[in-house]
Amino acid sequence: MNIDIIRAWKDAEYRESLSSEELAMIPEKPVGEVELSDEELLTVAGGNGGFSLCQVLSVCINSVIC
Repeated sequence: MNIDIIRAWKDAEYRESLSSEELAMIPEKPVGEVELSDEELLTVAGGNGGFSLCQVLSVCINSVIC
């Protein structure tokens, strides 16, 4: 069976045409599992109430331009 996973996620009509066996082959999450280290999480922008990392810590980390 050759399933177009991207199309299955984007095209509801195509997804509905797949058998239960084919649907079982499609990953639950389109990008798979994502796990970030603490160091990687420090580089993520957003989710901090609009403050930059430099404003929160009053220092620049890893040569971040403040």
